[in-house]
Order: sequence, then structure tokens, then C-alpha cells
Amino acid sequence: MTGFEQAFDDAEQAAEAARRAAARLVSTANAVKKAAQTGNIAAMRREQGKLGEALDALREEVGRAAACWPFSEAEEAGYLKEGYGPELLEAAAGKGLSIYERDGQLISPPSILRILPDSRSVQLDRKRIPTIRPSWLADLLLRNRGKSSGFTPQRFLEALYSVYADITGPSALLSKQGGGVVPLARIYRLMTALPGVGRDYDRMDFGRDLYMLDSGGPRRTRKGAEVSFSSSGGKYRPRDLFYFVDPAGVSIDYYGIRFRDVGE
Repeated sequence: MTGFEQAFDDAEQAAEAARRAAARLVSTANAVKKAAQTGNIAAMRREQGKLGEALDALREEVGRAAACWPFSEAEEAGYLKEGYGPELLEAAAGKGLSIYERDGQLISPPSILRILPDSRSVQLDRKRIPTIRPSWLADLLLRNRGKSSGFTPQRFLEALYSVYADITGPSALLSKQGGGVVPLARIYRLMTALPGVGRDYDRMDFGRDLYMLDSGGPRRTRKGAEVSFSSSGGKYRPRDLFYFVDPAGVSIDYYGIRFRDVGE
């Protein structure tokens, strides 16, 4: 079956042909009008003879444009579930952009892309986008690489610290070693405990924010507590881990977090 990129290109070309045919009809009608305004009978009759031809051509091109999309609604949803992801990866690769697939989601660091077949759209960093032509979306992801995602590392660090302190107690943070390692799965459960929060901020979102904080964010809270992360070391179950993919396609995983009070 034709892929979306080719189908959108065919629809674009058919629409352009219909637009040109419509422009010819308008141009011919304007010529008839001008001849009538000036009283040029020969020109008026000549252009009137062209009106029927222009209208027939327009009907033909409009018919093609209206019927050129090859997918039924069921086929659209099916293709989005099965064929769209590979086609998007191919389109991105053609533009020098790497997209990695993890757990049914697509990652183009720092963006997370989710395909939404039922709504014929995608979700890009929690924003629904209905424009899904593969080449267009690949260009958007390329532009996003150089833009701020709106992520605020310091605010995220403070939120992690607040939950961590509630779990360990303030006195643990004052010791020389700091608090113990707290599983991030526990932190995440508490941060998403309100109804609906986990749906809007899932495990992959949390993993991305951990990676962005770890790879280039602040290391100390405003109160002077220093953060450190621990990875799996191959010892923990997948559901206990959070991960993201770096620009080279390497999966970075996180198991636990620890804060140590080093003063203001």
C-alpha cells in the first residue's frame, strides 16, 4: 500500500492542479467581463467559447483532487498503528535525524513522540499535533532540537528534593553521608498520585526529565542539598527503572536518587 508521504504528495499535486484549473476559469471569466465592459464583441465571443472548456477542466481536476486520498478511515488507523512509525524513521533518516523506538514510543532527543491512531495525530512532548506528514514532522523535530522544551531543571530538582525529604525526614539529610538512596519509582508514584497526573506525565516523561537534569542541569537545591543518581547496574526489575535515550541512541537508566546537605 502507498505510504502516507506519497499519498500526501499525490493529494498536494492534485489540489494544485485543481487550483490552477480554477485560476484559468477565473481568468477566462475576467476576460469575458473586460470584453463586455469595452464592447468588444469578437473578444467576448472568443472568451465565452473558452468558458465551457475551462469549466470542464476544472470539474475533472476537482474530481481527481476529491478522490485521490487512497486510505479509508479504518486503513488510516491501521497504517498509523503498523506502518507509520517505520516510514517516519525513514523520512527522518533522510534528513540526518535519528529517532529511536522504545516501548512503543519514539524518541528524538530531547523530544518524545507518541502516535495517536484514533485521533489521526501525534503527541509531541504532551502537545497534540494533527499535522502528520512524515517529511513535515521530521522537519519539526529537527527544529525542536535547537529550541527550549520549556523544561525548568531547577524547578524539577526542587520538586525531587521536596518528595525525597518527605520520605527520608530532614534529619537524614543533615548527616555526613546524607539520606539513603530512595527508589525513583517511589518518588514518581508520589509525584503523580493525584488522579490523571500519571496519564499526562508518564514514566517516559519522568525519565526524560531525569536525563535532562542529570546531563546538564543544576546539582544543588537552593538550600544547598546536592543530588546524585544511581543506575540499575543490571540488578533491578524493568518496572523499577526509568530511562531515556541520549543523542547517540544510548539508553541511560536511573534507579534511585540521593541528596546530601553540603550547606548553602
